[in-house]
Amino acid sequence: MTNKIRVGLVGAGNWAEYGHLPALKLLPDYELVAVHSRDIDKASELAKRHGIRYGTDSLDQLMNDPNIDLVVILNTAPQHEATVRAAIAAGKDVYCEWPLTPSKAISQELMELADQAGVRHIVGLQRRLGPDYRYVRDLLKDGAIGEVRSVRLHISVEYFQRERTAALYFTVPAENFSGLLEIYGGHYYDAVFTMLGHPNSISALTVNQFPEVTLIETGEVMKHTTADQVVVTGSFDNGAVLTSHIEAGKRNNYGLQLDITGTRGDIKISNSTSFGNQFHTIEMAKGDAQPLQKLTIPAQYNWLPKNNLGGSQLELANLYAAYAMDVREGTHLAPTFADALRMHTLIDAIEVSSRDGVRVELPA
Repeated sequence: MTNKIRVGLVGAGNWAEYGHLPALKLLPDYELVAVHSRDIDKASELAKRHGIRYGTDSLDQLMNDPNIDLVVILNTAPQHEATVRAAIAAGKDVYCEWPLTPSKAISQELMELADQAGVRHIVGLQRRLGPDYRYVRDLLKDGAIGEVRSVRLHISVEYFQRERTAALYFTVPAENFSGLLEIYGGHYYDAVFTMLGHPNSISALTVNQFPEVTLIETGEVMKHTTADQVVVTGSFDNGAVLTSHIEAGKRNNYGLQLDITGTRGDIKISNSTSFGNQFHTIEMAKGDAQPLQKLTIPAQYNWLPKNNLGGSQLELANLYAAYAMDVREGTHLAPTFADALRMHTLIDAIEVSSRDGVRVELPA
């Protein structure tokens, strides 16, 4: 590689422009070389707006460009498999958005192919790398609130309502593996369990309250069979208990609240949105009957140049910063396809538990 990691993007949608391009442009470790879209005009216009060397509608051109080191895959989950395979065959390092694919077996195969080819692989479970989550992970590791006794997670999502914008059409069909559990569950469970360790068993209830979804712009009505409500309880190796509720289509008072109870105190992480520009608030109290005090994240958790990125953009920029450190220093900070497989395993267990009414043991 050159001194910079040279990037080709596959996918020119809203998330590319809102999230990935600002994150990559912020970091001096990266150079934007190409962007692919099936619509050549869209690719060319995006390239011009963001100073990318060229836009193309030819996937082969991008994959075979010797000036590209890392392929960033941002199309929809059902399209990931073919694109990841092409990047691996071309010998490129590959970043793929979560969900890696709709199938655990195929995701496993892609990881094995990447390992055999000797290419680095990254999955877009970026939330875990936000400075707030990294800071709280260290607080817990250092015993700031003693031993963890319970974890209560509530995510109320203002999106994924009964009426959705046409841009969210892909979240409706079950075969796209892009509903509430996969998207919001995948990202938040990964972040929380990276801080705390993974549960050893879970029980779950999933409920579909929106059997039909209407696309606002067109009026098209789509059959909807995936969960709008996901409730999970579980336990951790040390005996701590987990309660989690993720709900879609929340009209008001939405966002994140994570409460961690310890033997010597409590930590709370909250946000007034489930996704967007707002930053998390972290609060902690020690002792008995003490008020929660807002914490400031120490400077050493900032990996980024000065910026004006919002909260969700910041998490993505930190993932790219982590990957650059992995390449430069041989660390293993960025989540990989192995982390995607672990999330597949958890989602499969949630669905089995809800369907069969059983408690499911999880692998260590």
